[in-house]
Amino acid sequence: MRVATQEFGALPTAALRTAVAALMLLPLLLLRGLGSGMRQHWRPLLVVGMVNSAIPFACYSFALLSITSGLSAILNATTPLFGALVAWVWLGDRPDRWRTLGLAVGFAGVVMLAWNKASFRPDASGLATGWAVLACLLATLCYGIAASYTRRHAKGLPPVLTAAGSQIGATVGLLLPALWFMPSQWPSMQAWMAVLAAGTLSTGVAYLLFFRLLEQAGPTRALAVTFVVPVFAVVFGAIFLGETITPWMVACGAVILLGTGLATGLLKPRGRAVTGGS
Repeated sequence: MRVATQEFGALPTAALRTAVAALMLLPLLLLRGLGSGMRQHWRPLLVVGMVNSAIPFACYSFALLSITSGLSAILNATTPLFGALVAWVWLGDRPDRWRTLGLAVGFAGVVMLAWNKASFRPDASGLATGWAVLACLLATLCYGIAASYTRRHAKGLPPVLTAAGSQIGATVGLLLPALWFMPSQWPSMQAWMAVLAAGTLSTGVAYLLFFRLLEQAGPTRALAVTFVVPVFAVVFGAIFLGETITPWMVACGAVILLGTGLATGLLKPRGRAVTGGS
């Protein structure tokens, strides 16, 4: 996404990513005879598409214009924290004291990470990193809302239906804004390949797996897959994009992951039972 958004811009990158995923998943949907299901459940699928893909993808594309992919991925690790909060408020998944402590620790890590990054003064490129940080946090909040919404309103739907329908809905929602902001100069082949990779692997294939996990494990624990995102993103950013990994980023990332582990119940202190269902 960071490679693509430099040439396409934020909204076209997000729209192309969802369009590629939709084109990939639609034949699979039709082969399984689920076309009627998409017509029947189009409203919740549209909501999931907008909240779980369209808005977050646009936010991350915008953020990557001014911050590194590694930093955005560390902020992405707050997704289970927001997921736990939303599940608590909306679904009644009340956290015990250890999970509550995890929420506090996780958000403290975010404050530590953003403290010297969230500048609202435009840099040489005319962008301010503070808005990028807020955009990433808005994206993760949307992920948390979408997970609980899917659990409440799209429960029982086949994962391929949820994945394909949501990407079609996201593409419809992003289409007009993306066309309005399309770049005047034709992007390079590298940018096109980046969009194709994000659409097929990071969206089409990933969401098939994610919605299946969401159905089986619940919203709070399904969102815990974001544990591994910062690891890969920081390493890949350093190898392929020459991004700098600072000790402070690593330390704050560790605090966020510790808080996430406690908040989701994945880390259970010895001698204590973690209560509360998903």
